[in-house]
Amino acid sequence: MLSCGDTHVCPESNDVALLAAGGVLEALDAVIDGSVTRAFCANRPPGHHATPTHGMGFCIYNQIAIGARYAQSEHEIKRVLIADWDVHHGNGTQDTFYDDPSVFFFSTHQSPFYPGTGHVHETGGGEGKGTTLNCPVAAGSGHAEVVGAFRNLLVPAADDFKPDLVMVSAGFDSRRGDPLGQLRLSDGDFTELTDIMLGIADTHASGRIVSVLEGGYSLRGLASAATAHVKALLDHS
Repeated sequence: MLSCGDTHVCPESNDVALLAAGGVLEALDAVIDGSVTRAFCANRPPGHHATPTHGMGFCIYNQIAIGARYAQSEHEIKRVLIADWDVHHGNGTQDTFYDDPSVFFFSTHQSPFYPGTGHVHETGGGEGKGTTLNCPVAAGSGHAEVVGAFRNLLVPAADDFKPDLVMVSAGFDSRRGDPLGQLRLSDGDFTELTDIMLGIADTHASGRIVSVLEGGYSLRGLASAATAHVKALLDHS
């Protein structure tokens, strides 16, 4: 039985969520075996709020967390970097890997905001201490705060961590005009964020990068921002 808290489900929800997770695994297979270098998974439902035990926040299964574990168990990937630029903190992804030094989780997100997690003092536990990096920003933040955090905080952290695979929780509810969020990223900012992630992948992970769609509640804004993101992935040489 699905346990999804604040998330409504129907009889088909489990099958759809499993297909979404399977799509990420297929993308990882293709990227890691070299069939393609980069992949974007246009999945619904999103996943980054789902914890190992229950769904929440429109999320049923945490596709990016499942994908990271799959890459490690099936493809012998040792270190995975997950970066999340959704307007909401990816609490489920953080919970999954909080004590795990083999997965580095980085998040920019509006704060205070749902789900109320992602404070700067949340940096990992046990052997995973230091492999969680949260950058909460205030409502109204945009390029300087979010892109600046990726460039000035994530890039040097990635240089220390040296991931074998890069994954992105690509939430576009951090775009200006989204009805649920109050951040002000532009399509050009998502291009720049993508370029930063591509640079990390090129430097440390043989270019391997898999991006997974998370939030985005303005259909026009979601389409425009996702197009900018995918174009940056395609244009990269």
